[in-house]
Amino acid sequence: MKWLGFSAILTIVSHFIFIALAFTALQSLRLDHYIVPERQGKFKLVLVLLSVAVGFLCSQFFLSFVDNLRNLSYLFVK
Repeated sequence: MKWLGFSAILTIVSHFIFIALAFTALQSLRLDHYIVPERQGKFKLVLVLLSVAVGFLCSQFFLSFVDNLRNLSYLFVK
């Protein structure tokens, strides 16, 4: 049961970290210079939604990788 709680905390923290990293990375592209001022609000919403999508996908890849590394030990158990 303890592993299940640790896994849940790792999942939540991983999602938030990767979403924050994706948001920072997308902001550093400075794409807002190409958007007209009337559409800045919609662009910010798209930026947030895109960063959630990219961050979630990266987090799922990371968690899947960690899970596969953990399961790799079963290959060597006699």
